[in-house]
Amino acid sequence: MEDKAKAMVLASFVADSLALGAHWIYDVNDIDKKFGRVEHLLQPLKNSYHSAKELGEFTHYGDQALVLLESLASKRGFDLNDFAARWKALFNQYNGYIDKATRATLSNFAEGRGPAESGSSSTDFSGAARIAPLAYLYRDDEEGLIRSSRAQTAMTHNDPLVLQDAEFLARVLLRILKGDKPVPAMVDVRDEFFRGTPMADGITQGIEAASMPVRTAVQKFGQSCDTKGALPSVVQVIARHSDDLKEALVEDVMAGGDSAARGMAIGAVLGASLGTGAIPADWLLSMKTTRRILDLLEKIDRIGK
Repeated sequence: MEDKAKAMVLASFVADSLALGAHWIYDVNDIDKKFGRVEHLLQPLKNSYHSAKELGEFTHYGDQALVLLESLASKRGFDLNDFAARWKALFNQYNGYIDKATRATLSNFAEGRGPAESGSSSTDFSGAARIAPLAYLYRDDEEGLIRSSRAQTAMTHNDPLVLQDAEFLARVLLRILKGDKPVPAMVDVRDEFFRGTPMADGITQGIEAASMPVRTAVQKFGQSCDTKGALPSVVQVIARHSDDLKEALVEDVMAGGDSAARGMAIGAVLGASLGTGAIPADWLLSMKTTRRILDLLEKIDRIGK
């Protein structure tokens, strides 16, 4: 399990870095013209949302996930107050794009709200997509993972659907780390915990669309940040490319829109399933924080020893 747990985290981070160059381009023909097929980490274009970033860095999603990982390693567990303090410090003179959910959360903090009441009303999937570090720490503690995943999500995205996303991903990741395949894991979690909900319908739709090309499916469900389109898109990519992490993440980027948030979830699930050998070595070499992430994971592994 240790290799696959590390792959879960590394693949989630590298998916965000792979998406950085083409992130939030909705015209897929524009992606084709400007980048060709995105099979390597890219430098963001000038005048893009992430023009201040460099090749191998993260979007604001990956940066927040790294802060979460640093907090977990420092506090030897999930501490909402510590995560909140580090999260706020990240966005103090941040060198990158700050989205609406982040601005709303920062405003709530400035008004004196604590981290349990600071979350925006955003329905963006990204709030749930950054939980791979938590799944690494709590891979033997399902209830601890569910509580912490929902709490870290609610700090910035306090929408019921996004909180459900976090719980769904957490439960799926644990099943996969214990040996389940991705699609059966998603089906089992859907049926056991979310039966009869709109979320269950989205999961079903994603699985049933596995025969479609990823671009077609993502266009159908929606390329935007909103979870109502993002979750079935994530499920569809996982179901279609459950044995090929590289192809899944490349196809996710080529589908346009909020590929970074989708990719972080897809990477976590397929990394947990396929292990580190499925992650292209050049991606990890190009990602600026690979060594830092591995050091933090090793620090977490020393907890309790």
